[in-house]
Amino acid sequence: MAKKRKTRNFVWIIDVLMLLLLGVMIWYMLSSRNRVPTVSHGTLEMFPKFESQIIPARDVAVWLPEGYQTGDSCDVLYMHDGQMLFDATTTWNRQEWCVDEVIDSLIKAGTIRPCIVVAIWNTRDRLNEYSPDKSWEYIAQVNSMETDASKLKGDAYLQFIVHELKPFIDERYKPLTSRDHTFIMGSSMGGLISLYALCEYPQVFGGAACLSTHLSMAHLGKGLEGEALPTAYLYYVAQHLPFANSSLIYMDRGTKDFDTDYGPYQVRLDDVIRSKGWDEEHYVSLVFEGHGHNETCWSKRLHLPLQFLLRK
Repeated sequence: MAKKRKTRNFVWIIDVLMLLLLGVMIWYMLSSRNRVPTVSHGTLEMFPKFESQIIPARDVAVWLPEGYQTGDSCDVLYMHDGQMLFDATTTWNRQEWCVDEVIDSLIKAGTIRPCIVVAIWNTRDRLNEYSPDKSWEYIAQVNSMETDASKLKGDAYLQFIVHELKPFIDERYKPLTSRDHTFIMGSSMGGLISLYALCEYPQVFGGAACLSTHLSMAHLGKGLEGEALPTAYLYYVAQHLPFANSSLIYMDRGTKDFDTDYGPYQVRLDDVIRSKGWDEEHYVSLVFEGHGHNETCWSKRLHLPLQFLLRK
């Protein structure tokens, strides 16, 4: 009886500790949700609840390099998951991309062209908004009938960027506006939607950077056979890529966490793209041993896609 009582007490203590830990995590997430990020380099201008006629409003921030004045010759980089880019004290996991630090150092070193960053906050509908709608058209009919794809909003999200957000940025800041000076970048699902954006709007975006791209599409497409959705995405890319070497595409992956599963899919995608005639000057696909699926790892290699897209 004494042993059973001790066991019950131990289990009770563990349960209490787990509840306390969960409570702390929830408190931190709620307390940081509405905090405005700050930057150590350049200037961050916030546009809370940026209105859209296409998708629900969300926060948008624009990072400007030091000394920037309206009309300066700057490229524009659109980035997803905007709340994770600048300030770890305001993120749910206390990690960040260190965007302002990395870009500031590269501009000062003269290794990239000056740019502004348009950071687009994600929402609770992130998975649907970052899903490449048209890739579902390449799923076998027998499978597509089993799955409701009506909730996908990737096309709507990109329409928001291209038709509402970009005109606002171009008018307010007057940067360089052509495709050769307009880029898009994201990680995980943000990597999927970035490559999709380049395929859908090659006249708008001159390049895309896709870090730790969620090519396995695990946990998506309930009711589908495991390979159906990633295979459909490959078919979509093969059919809709801009013509060879007309744009810049950067892709990478780590070897830990979710990235462990991406290798075979990335190799298949590499084969598809290179078979279309893309050379190493316009398409790169890198592997980073020991890197996991998180902002700290992405910040450590952020300089590489920036130097690839914004090369002088």
